[in-house]
Amino acid sequence: MTWTAPAAPPFGGSLVADERTLLEGFLDWQRAVLVGKCTGLTGEELAQRSAPPSTLSLLGLLRHVTDVEREWFHARFRGTPVRFLYRRADAKDAAFDEVEPAAAEADYERLLAQWQASRVAVAAAGLDDAFEDAQRGPMSLRAVYLHLIQEYARHNGHADLLRQRIDGETG
Repeated sequence: MTWTAPAAPPFGGSLVADERTLLEGFLDWQRAVLVGKCTGLTGEELAQRSAPPSTLSLLGLLRHVTDVEREWFHARFRGTPVRFLYRRADAKDAAFDEVEPAAAEADYERLLAQWQASRVAVAAAGLDDAFEDAQRGPMSLRAVYLHLIQEYARHNGHADLLRQRIDGETG
């Protein structure tokens, strides 16, 4: 039996909540939109490239944001050394360049597990808790949430185009 990406996990929440709840909810919404673009597709379909020579694919996006979550919530905010799962010093775009359709299910599950690990990593932190970012200077957890929301939103636009190219699905 061929694996196909399941429906996106449920998300939701109040739009009249406190700031932390809103930020978490909007990030979860963007996360769900990305995996929702993958629903019902096989590993082969998820690995389809957008427009050669670009290596952009839905599977590549899933792999990329897995490392983005590790970078921002763990390595940068928490200062915890992490091993990136897809990015390497010799291949910064390996998340896109080295997709394996047969590994799509494992890549998908890694992303969902990473979401939970990211939630746990910052659960006890306050939005005003900050770290020193080498490129941007002091950054708060609030800014990290906003950065991740925009990162997912940008890639969700890519995902819309990729999905439409694969099977015509829009929305």
